[in-house]
Amino acid sequence: MGTTGTRLSTALLVVSTVLVGLMAGLFFAFDVSVMPGLAKTDDRTYVTAMQSFNAVIDGNPLFGTVFVVALLAAFAAAFVEVRAGRRGVALWAAVAAAAYLVVLVVTFAVNIPLNNELADVGDAAKLTDFSVVEKFKGTWETANIVRTLLCTAALTALARALVLYGRATGGASSAASGRGR
Repeated sequence: MGTTGTRLSTALLVVSTVLVGLMAGLFFAFDVSVMPGLAKTDDRTYVTAMQSFNAVIDGNPLFGTVFVVALLAAFAAAFVEVRAGRRGVALWAAVAAAAYLVVLVVTFAVNIPLNNELADVGDAAKLTDFSVVEKFKGTWETANIVRTLLCTAALTALARALVLYGRATGGASSAASGRGR
């Protein structure tokens, strides 16, 4: 594979690692700070805050881009690495892509429907039946922990792919760009 192919491989592996890392960090932040903090509030505040978080995330094109491109970059990295004959790198990139794909499945199957149910209750100030909150808390938080663990596994797999890539290319991308090692 020539310099262009090596640069593409490097870019895809780095981009997928950074993006999956950002998503793992976001999910982790919810696990260790946002959700425990909200648990100390009353149900009305909880609903209002979660509705606000979800509305901001849903309407944020940067979030949507990171959320989707993380998967595409990891799959593309695996594909490019298979074509380059670096099967070990490709395997770890594919493991990362598969783990992150499950994150998306969990998000679309569990978290988003729960977010929609919470949005559908309307103005929290007018809410009288808070049974939706207890259902939301337990299921949403558990699903988010699963997403955190899967993203962390994907990030770990991408880190391994980068190490193997560096060994396989001998730092070719750095040398090719004139930076050396």
